[in-house]
Amino acid sequence: MRPSPSVSDELPRTLEFLDAAAIVVGIVIGAGIFLVPRLVAQALPSAPMILAVWIATGVLCFFGALAYAELGAMLPDSGGHYVYLRECYGPLAGFLCGWTFALVVLSSAMAWLAVSFSITLGYFIPLTAVTSKLIALSLIAVLSAVNYRGIRLGADVQRTFTALKVLGLAIIAGSALLSRGGPVAAGSAPGNGAFAWSAVGVAMLAVVLCYDGWPSLSYVAGEIRDPRKNVPLSLGLGLAAIIAIYVLTNAAYLRVLPVHVIASTDRTGAAVAERTLGRAGAGVLSLTILMAIIGSINGFIMTAPSLCFAMARDGLMFAKLAAVHPRYRTTHCAIVAQAVWTAVLVLTGSFETLIPYAMIAAWLFYGLTVAGVAVLRSKYPDRPRPYRMWGYPVTPFLFTSVAAWFVANTWITQPGPSTIAFLIIASGVPVYYLWRRLSRS
Repeated sequence: MRPSPSVSDELPRTLEFLDAAAIVVGIVIGAGIFLVPRLVAQALPSAPMILAVWIATGVLCFFGALAYAELGAMLPDSGGHYVYLRECYGPLAGFLCGWTFALVVLSSAMAWLAVSFSITLGYFIPLTAVTSKLIALSLIAVLSAVNYRGIRLGADVQRTFTALKVLGLAIIAGSALLSRGGPVAAGSAPGNGAFAWSAVGVAMLAVVLCYDGWPSLSYVAGEIRDPRKNVPLSLGLGLAAIIAIYVLTNAAYLRVLPVHVIASTDRTGAAVAERTLGRAGAGVLSLTILMAIIGSINGFIMTAPSLCFAMARDGLMFAKLAAVHPRYRTTHCAIVAQAVWTAVLVLTGSFETLIPYAMIAAWLFYGLTVAGVAVLRSKYPDRPRPYRMWGYPVTPFLFTSVAAWFVANTWITQPGPSTIAFLIIASGVPVYYLWRRLSRS
């Protein structure tokens, strides 16, 4: 079913290790680190427990990244978990993953980020509702145009804004860690109640959202130089850097504000920045959020089109989406299609409806992909594996167990959104058979 591409249809391997690492860090670190600490503090009563949850969740995602590293080194093609699931469980499983991510998960994330950018920009410039949407659409259009003209140009943008967001975080966290005295008292601390594992679960669910996005690197494995070395390195070191940044940032928050104050503060990052940097703090924070959002959107635009590109080459998407620009050597048609669909979600506001379904669907496929390490080791025991997952079989078992718990717990606590998420996935079944029929005709 998969056609043999000519040399002119191949994507060049131009991304270096630092480019790949910037994709991981740039996509993952977003506005969540400034907002989610409130949710964690509401669930957990002490600073050590809060830091432990951020570390434990980071380590869990690190285990997932190790699995993707083994799969990416063994199957260094564009398409990421679409390719991995296709090889593990067959083409239907791969298609359902690609269909769900292209239609809902990635597009709704980009739309939400673009709208969040315009809302944050409103701190500096008063914006009307119409102007706000125009700015969100313009951001998508500009970054899509950048990546249309070459992945090398997109990588330069990614490295720049990743560095800027990390610098902004360093200023905010550093000002807190270097501030004199301990947490400032503010009212009486409410009783958080006795320790409960259910509270840890609630906190982890919130923190998981902050770590999401690292699998996107796998989409562009076919454009990374020496992928058998650089895919594992960039995933592993990228996640390690993110864990360190998140833990240091939360330690900085706790250095300035007590847990019960963080629990009652809507914008933890803003509260800390204003306390340690004075009037300039809000501006520094807003600029950091803007840099973080640009880096995340650009990272998605760099990587997500390769998912549709891989599916189209297998005859499971419009053939045009497999086209490679003759001059810029990019997936130009897929980039344009993605920009148009994201713009539709921004204009209609439907991304707000899709976001709750996206996380459930994403973690279902993350779990299946990591479990695929065991499937492929059994299916192809003699296939070359330049990198083997550390801690196997314990580490993939831990990740898939937590992923299964995440999906099951969400289904129990939010049966409506969960059922709709599964229906969205199932809607790809008739589409898959339609594409197969069309590709054979």
